[in-house]
Parts: sequence; C-alpha cells; structure tokens
Amino acid sequence: MAPVSTAPLPRDASDTEIGDRVKRLRSSIRTREILEAAARMMAASGFEEVSMQALAEEAGVSVGLLYRYFSGKEEILFSVITRILDELLEEVPAAMAGAGDDPVLALGAGIDAYCRVIGRHRQAAMLTYRESKSLSPEGRARLKELEEETSRPFVALIARGMAAGALVQVDAELAAYDILLLSHGWALKHWYFEPKLDLDAYIRRQRAIFLRAVVEPTLWGRYSPLLQLGPEGNDRDLDG
Repeated sequence: MAPVSTAPLPRDASDTEIGDRVKRLRSSIRTREILEAAARMMAASGFEEVSMQALAEEAGVSVGLLYRYFSGKEEILFSVITRILDELLEEVPAAMAGAGDDPVLALGAGIDAYCRVIGRHRQAAMLTYRESKSLSPEGRARLKELEEETSRPFVALIARGMAAGALVQVDAELAAYDILLLSHGWALKHWYFEPKLDLDAYIRRQRAIFLRAVVEPTLWGRYSPLLQLGPEGNDRDLDG
C-alpha cells in the first residue's frame, strides 16, 4: 500500500486539490485501522472465525464501508500480510544504505530494521505462518515473491561482505533466511521472549549472535558494539 504524501500543497492549491488530499489521508487512516483490527481478530480467533460483520464492528465502520475498501476477507488477509512486506521492502534497504559502505554496519542496520517492522506488526506476522493457506494459489505465489524480495538485499550484502573479507564464507542465501527467521521469532515466540526481553534487547542479542557467526574473527574488535550480547561494555572477548 503506497503511503499518502503529507508534503505541503502549493499555496495556490485549489479547494478541490485540498479536498482530495483530505479524502486520501482519511482513506489511508481508515484502511490502516481496518487492517490493524483484522490482524488482532484473525491472530486471536483465526481467519475462518472472523466474519465481515465482526470485523466491521472491531474497526468501527459499517459493513458497507468495509466492502468499499475490500472485496472480502481474503483480500483483507492478503493486505494485512503484504502491508508488512511492503514496509520491509522500503525500510530495510533504506537502513542498510544509511549505514554507509561498510558491509558489517549495513548488515547490522538491516537486521535492526527488519526486526522493528516485525515488532510493529507482530500479530500480522503470525498470520503469515498460520493463515496464508487460506489465500488463493495466486495470493500465496505473490506472497512468496514478495518474501523473496525482502531477502535479496541481505543476500547481496552478505556476498559483498564475503568478497571484501569482512565476512567469513557462508551460503549467502541461507544466511539471509536465517535473518528472516530470527526476526520472525519475535512474533512467533513472543509469549516466551516478552517476559524476559524487550524488543531492543531481543534485537541486540540476536544481531550479536548472528554477526559473531559471520564476521571475520580478526575484525571482532572493530565491530565490538554490534557483537556484544549484553549491555555495552559487558563482553570481554571481542578484542580478537
């Protein structure tokens, strides 16, 4: 779902242009509210148990309005899941690029960004595993394509890091999917992790475990802030 621009309109914008902007913003907000309500209800009760009437009540809209936005439950489920994938495709590469040319720093930034998107949409991420079977074959195929797209920046970055000597030799595609799985773990095993760790601690430890496995050991000292399992300064074996 493309974000609605919030950039200021020109001073000479017409009443029609302003009215159209307001309508688009309201539509975007309403769609988000519907998808968030759907994620909550489907995660709690399952796709089959959630009716359009119940979903409309949860989202605070009429059934008629709900059908103006979506053709039915399958389209809502598909939109709930693809909303996460769209954000991953936007935010993860941006985080990597923002970290500069160093492949290890970029990898750490990408892991952080991926986990935070999953953290924002934890219930929806669970539906990817539990309810994607409810989609049509075409819907499932499209989800597979989008998920593969989310892995490609990691595959390319790991390959670049290996070529530069910053990372040890690994299967880049398999390592990329390890990142996806450790990120999804916050959603899938939240019941276990939440009493022990907040999201920041989960990211710090998972990122450190992964990077310790792939960063060239002679470079551990250079990247010690990213490789620490506990609060900064607690690890004493990173000067290698």
